[in-house]
Amino acid sequence: MAVWDRPDFLELPERDRKPRSRGLSHVLDKGITTAALEALLDQAADFVDVLKIGWGIAYVDPTIKQRAALCTAAGVTLSLGGTFLEVCEAQGRVDELRRWAAGVGIHAIEVSDGLQAITPARKAELIRSLSADFVVFAETGAKDGHAPVVTEQWLSEMATDLEAGAAWVISEGRESGTVGMYHDDGSVRVELVDAIAARLPVDRVIFEAPRKAQQSWLIHHLGPDVNLGNIPLDEVLPLETLRLGLRADTAVVRAAALP
Repeated sequence: MAVWDRPDFLELPERDRKPRSRGLSHVLDKGITTAALEALLDQAADFVDVLKIGWGIAYVDPTIKQRAALCTAAGVTLSLGGTFLEVCEAQGRVDELRRWAAGVGIHAIEVSDGLQAITPARKAELIRSLSADFVVFAETGAKDGHAPVVTEQWLSEMATDLEAGAAWVISEGRESGTVGMYHDDGSVRVELVDAIAARLPVDRVIFEAPRKAQQSWLIHHLGPDVNLGNIPLDEVLPLETLRLGLRADTAVVRAAALP
């Protein structure tokens, strides 16, 4: 890991150092090579809190142990995606998933019902069980863009998931940024975000925000320490500049005092 002489001559928003409990950057890994991952972490590990291996990629990746070792060394929480868990649940293989994940060095598991095949009671049961061995991220929202988004149902499910032992709950947006907490044009369901922020501990909510406009809106609306998820790998450093006001979208320019 490179040694970084961090500059400090600008007045910027305070950012907690890792391990952080707020201001998380939850990054989506679609299966980059371990060499590319090592290079990314050497450059940007300070700004990556969670690396989620999308979908079921971990199951078909022959380098999964090396990927896990790189994340462990860099202080990055490595998580499986929720769809993988949902497939294992459908086939009655959650116990096998648990043993395999622990064996390869996975730190966290996402529990979701994006395919709408798990009851809320079963979801809570899975969270309680898996949280004994893993950090659990519990996602709310369907993958289907035609599924209704009912604010009270989201709030109830998120609250139940936290009570069941989820470390963080995730507001669904997918990697497209066009479902769940977003309209199909990518615009934010403002009333949903406002209700979540008002009724739940917002430091324990991760808002999926794959698009720059969505990241900027959430930072303006909830502050630079909002937890953001499904961040593309090549957007890790750009996101940090948004958080710190080092990009036009979030910059607040104050003229230096003249002598």
